[in-house]
Amino acid sequence: MSSTSDKIKGTANDAMGNVKQAVGKATDNKKLQAEGIMQERKGEAQKAVGEAKDAVKRTIDNV
Repeated sequence: MSSTSDKIKGTANDAMGNVKQAVGKATDNKKLQAEGIMQERKGEAQKAVGEAKDAVKRTIDNV
C-alpha cells in the first residue's frame, strides 16, 4: 500500500471514529463511543505509517 493510500484511509478512519464518538455521546451509547475511539486510533496509526513511508522514501531519494 502506498503512503498516500495509507494517509487517505487513516483520515477516513479518523473521521468515522469521530462521528461514532459523537453519535455515541449523543445517544449515551458507551459501546459506540468506544468503537469510535478505537477507529480514531486506527486512523491515527494509518496516517503515521503513511508519514513514515514518506520519510523513508525521502531518505532514499536523497542518498
